Amino acid sequence: MSLDPPTYLASLQSNIRQRPIPWEGQVRSGTLTEEQYSKIRAVDKTKKPEQRKEIVEGDLVGYSSLFVGGSGKPGVLESAGKHANVTQYVLVLLSDLLDAVPSLAKAIFKSNDPYQHFLPLLKSNSTEDPIPLLTSHAVANLMTLARDESKATQQALPLILSYLSGLAKSTDAGLQDIAVQEYSAVLFGHVSRQQFWNQRSETIGPLVKILQTAAGIGSGGNSSSSLWSGANSNGNGNRPAGFEGSLGGGVGLQLLYHVLLVMWQISFEAEAIGDELNDEYDIVVLYVQLLRLSPKEKTTRLILSTLYNLLEKNQRSLLPTAVLARLPSLLDNISSRQLTDTDLLEDMQSLKDMLEEYTKTKTTFDEYVAEVQAGHLRWSPPHRSSVFWAENARKILDYENGELTRKLAEIMSQPWDNDKQVLAIACNDVGCLVKEVPERRFQLEKVGLKRRVMELMQSEDENVRWESLRALGGWLKYSFEQQ
Repeated sequence: MSLDPPTYLASLQSNIRQRPIPWEGQVRSGTLTEEQYSKIRAVDKTKKPEQRKEIVEGDLVGYSSLFVGGSGKPGVLESAGKHANVTQYVLVLLSDLLDAVPSLAKAIFKSNDPYQHFLPLLKSNSTEDPIPLLTSHAVANLMTLARDESKATQQALPLILSYLSGLAKSTDAGLQDIAVQEYSAVLFGHVSRQQFWNQRSETIGPLVKILQTAAGIGSGGNSSSSLWSGANSNGNGNRPAGFEGSLGGGVGLQLLYHVLLVMWQISFEAEAIGDELNDEYDIVVLYVQLLRLSPKEKTTRLILSTLYNLLEKNQRSLLPTAVLARLPSLLDNISSRQLTDTDLLEDMQSLKDMLEEYTKTKTTFDEYVAEVQAGHLRWSPPHRSSVFWAENARKILDYENGELTRKLAEIMSQPWDNDKQVLAIACNDVGCLVKEVPERRFQLEKVGLKRRVMELMQSEDENVRWESLRALGGWLKYSFEQQ
């Protein structure tokens, strides 16, 4: 997918093209050879793409050697390494020629080590140095046009992704957009997407933060809590007002679209990474919130398509979370809009069909298991139903060798500063388990639930104190009856 170059990069390249270079002096000093100068001059004096294409296609081997060397001769980046003005110009020229003559990329990859003289240029002692930026753009172009997944590319990818991740973490939206567009360029196949995932703390993490900011999730609070609060809003609650005009946290629409595009590309690896992606980043709930606030059809299309890829490949683990996040009702709401994008409508219908099929067979016990596994509790019907607890308490304790009680303990170990009702609900559930299966109290004590319930009796929140008192009361009641 071709994207317009970021404004900052396009402006930088334009300025470099217009700078005069004393080529004859560079030849006399030995910085360039006559042959290298001849090839540069041949394409430099003609600015018409079709003429450049004809010249380069007539000598692909020669122009490949110009940039990366060959037959024992150094390339221009190697010979002119100490001359920043020449290096900058050559990197811009390479990008221009690749745009005009895509076949040049495959010719360059016939070199034994096509990255040898590019990778060192990614390092710089100055943040103002444009050479690493120009290098990353040229290399991303090379990889994309050649569709190369060779061993050389596999070795170079970690360094390139690390450099781009530094741009993505910047507070400059222009640099962020450059990084995200170049991510998108190189994520054309399984090898690059797998490496991108392997470096997810560098690559995916900063992108998720951008999406959280756009969704109105600040860095100062519990993002998971805030997301679930938004997902469970009925439209009258306190949630971000939407993206129109200015996005949450000032995220621009263009940057949002490009980040969503990269995440969509990564979602093609959903079968392998879907569960971990959701475990680490609450991606399903985040995307439901983004869908609720999406400003344009093009962003809605990417969000829906990404959700479909993730849910379709991980139905057992992720569909319950999507239902808890109220995705079915949100899709019904979106269906009432005047939408025209056929891909969007197709993905939305596929999602609706998948969710409808799942909810047909879902029991109340399944709903409770999904809610606990999602790591966020709300006052859904099972919590207050005496019939539910009478029928399912023992099943909850037995489920996957005590997985649900361990998960309850994990949920209760968090402070939930922005959503104290989670702790109140957890105390309620613990009390119900004690009431229905008192002889299994040891199982709850073993994972630390009794201790945590006692701690919560000192909570500043009135509801938490009340529910913890009720739960501990059941414990004491059955302890006295046994004496």
